[in-house]
Amino acid sequence: MPRRLPPLTALPAFDAAARHLSFSRAAEELNLTHGAVSRAIRNIEDRLGIQLFDRGTRSVRLTAVGAAYAVEVGKALDQIAAATIAATPDRSTRILNVSTSDGFAGRWLVPRLHRFHRANADIDVRLATSGVLADFVSDGIDVAIRYGKGGYTGVTAEFLADEEVFPVCSPELLQGEHPLRRPEDLRHHKLIHDAFRIDWATWLQQAGVDGIDPKRGVRFDSATFAVEAAVHGEGVLLGRSALVSADLAAGRLVRPFDLALKSAASYYLVYPDGALRQKKIKAFRDWLFAEVAADWVGMSRRD
Repeated sequence: MPRRLPPLTALPAFDAAARHLSFSRAAEELNLTHGAVSRAIRNIEDRLGIQLFDRGTRSVRLTAVGAAYAVEVGKALDQIAAATIAATPDRSTRILNVSTSDGFAGRWLVPRLHRFHRANADIDVRLATSGVLADFVSDGIDVAIRYGKGGYTGVTAEFLADEEVFPVCSPELLQGEHPLRRPEDLRHHKLIHDAFRIDWATWLQQAGVDGIDPKRGVRFDSATFAVEAAVHGEGVLLGRSALVSADLAAGRLVRPFDLALKSAASYYLVYPDGALRQKKIKAFRDWLFAEVAADWVGMSRRD
């Protein structure tokens, strides 16, 4: 029995208009005219006999049936895009585009990439660290390492590891006029902050320390710069275990206190469904899991 389908070429216009709630912005995204988007959506409405948008003078909004339809159409287009990626092994078999944060790239991934390249000389890794959640289709990303609570939809997401958070500092701060011996000694030192879910207020509360302003000190948007500041003795950083592991191992940083808090977020390897059929993605996935199992400092993998 033949499928009952809408005009398939019109679906991207409907999807874009539903996401933006604007025919003009949908037209910009798809490099079409406003009229072309409007005609495409009207074509779907006429074919299906339903109204997808309530059109105002200066705005549009989805009807109830249009909103429900947009969710399913979006999922279907994502699945088609993922299937297209998986079915196109020559999307550049030599180049692997990886999306991750600048902190994870600079402090954990890049120092280990030479081992991946040594084992996979035919694959060139290119890192995207813009901080924006990358799109596998429009951004040309093959695989992403994401830090969050999971629940990613429309893709395959594999758990990598949990993470702990604890104070770190230069070994120099363990000496001098006010050596770091107890958490209370933090009152004599500058606190270093980065954009992270667990902050100093939480850690100080768990440590039972009062009388220290958890907001004072220096703040960085970049985790990389925050770690560098701690390495150079600028203060004490609430460090994330993955991002400070190399500096701890090399002795550039130390842990003055034992108290560590488990982050609510974890690391996940995310890629389009079926993408492991591509040799380059399978190779990177297997290498990454081996690296995590070998030396993920201060973290635990789930069985």
